[in-house]
Amino acid sequence: MDLFLKGKTALIFAGTQGIGRATAELLALEGCKVAISSRKQENVDKTLDDLSKITGSIYGRKCDVADLDDSTVFIDEVKSKFGDVDILVHNSGGPSSGYFEDFKIEDWDIAYNLILRSVIKTTNHILPGMKNKKWGRIINITSLSVKQPFENLILSTTFRTGLTGMVKTLSQQVAEYNITINNVAPGFIKTGRLEHLASEIAKQSGNTIETVFESMADSVPAKRIGEPAEVASLIVFLASELAGYITGSTINIDGGRYKGLL
Repeated sequence: MDLFLKGKTALIFAGTQGIGRATAELLALEGCKVAISSRKQENVDKTLDDLSKITGSIYGRKCDVADLDDSTVFIDEVKSKFGDVDILVHNSGGPSSGYFEDFKIEDWDIAYNLILRSVIKTTNHILPGMKNKKWGRIINITSLSVKQPFENLILSTTFRTGLTGMVKTLSQQVAEYNITINNVAPGFIKTGRLEHLASEIAKQSGNTIETVFESMADSVPAKRIGEPAEVASLIVFLASELAGYITGSTINIDGGRYKGLL
């Protein structure tokens, strides 16, 4: 199936591991010019080396999306190399897990910068170019917690839920420019983030990490934990011309774990 993405410029923040890495690879296979970032330069170098086997139109460097000044400089570098960004995939690691009384005000500030303010800043920086071209795709990787909160992820849930509201509102304001904005809400996906959360649960419960993973899988109707490539496939479809009538949506990809109707 032709997704009509050849020649588009795609920028994936945190694009060297897990869902971000899988997304970068699939977009490269679709013929996109791909830019990636990571907080670790060695991860960028390894991913660029791998992607170079697929396409020559790649760029990346160390950039922490929570560093708002550096992230906008990075976008400008991508624009200079490839032209205006057509597809923005906003991905980041999650903030610390824990309960309300575990956190200081500074922890809330860090989570706000990482999860919500970073998206506001980067979206604001790329939106004028998309409006000029009358085409754009913005996809934010959030979490199933925006619909079915996890009790020990209060920082993540608070700001990802705020992001969901922003996306719903902004999507209505830019739809006439053929710009879509959507969220992808993964459940249990085999990533470093999930391994970290499983490790924390194991420490608190006295179980092994393997037992925690088994319990997670058992809580999913599909009886397994998802793969990053499965989430990436949804992201790439939302980035495509074929998904031009989908906007303002938060789409679960969770093996049926979410039990609500809406």
